[in-house]
Amino acid sequence: MKTAIPLLVCVLAIAPGASAMDASIRRQLSELDPQTRLEQRCDMEAMSRIRKAKEGYQPDKVIAYSFGDPTTSGNMLKTKGAVFRSKGEWYRLAFKCETTPDHFDVTAFKFRIGEMVPRDAWDEHYLYD
Repeated sequence: MKTAIPLLVCVLAIAPGASAMDASIRRQLSELDPQTRLEQRCDMEAMSRIRKAKEGYQPDKVIAYSFGDPTTSGNMLKTKGAVFRSKGEWYRLAFKCETTPDHFDVTAFKFRIGEMVPRDAWDEHYLYD
């Protein structure tokens, strides 16, 4: 679950939205193992939903496991220990994401934005600028 995928993350950060997944992103996702694809697809959806929440957030990164490991069951990923970065600050995040069996399309998604993570806690949770 903690595999770094820098190229994919860069593409996901500029992706216009979850429903507008282009062929390049789909191809990159198809190269991932199913478990990593589930997490990456749910991270993409989280960024899209947060961006659309109209609360002034501009997420460019989501990490599903910073404050605790996510749980998965079939096509569902649930985490209370996620974070996202917006405008150089990190915020706690909880979400539940369900995808199609191939993990390309999100069928259900719920999320809750939490408090800002204090900078003195960043190192402990492997967060960065």
